Amino acid sequence: MKVLQDREKKKVTIAVKVNQADQQRATEIFESLGLDLATAINIFIKKSIAGGGFPFEVKDPFYSEANQAELNRRFKKIANNQGIHSRQLSENGE
Repeated sequence: MKVLQDREKKKVTIAVKVNQADQQRATEIFESLGLDLATAINIFIKKSIAGGGFPFEVKDPFYSEANQAELNRRFKKIANNQGIHSRQLSENGE
């Protein structure tokens, strides 16, 4: 019991700002699993330490298949001079 008491004494408080709706939704999800938000955050931290990084894959949506396909579609359209409009402006701005 002494070891548990020593661990509790060594805890620190971390303040994190989150969107209120996100906090409410996360609380609902974790409570449905029998956890409070602080316990869920502690689990995240422990898993991050154990794995040496995020306990899930973090991706940049720019490189998603859907976005890359859209960029390729637009590039091909430009390369084929489709959907490109240009105007010649006179030197006096008219």
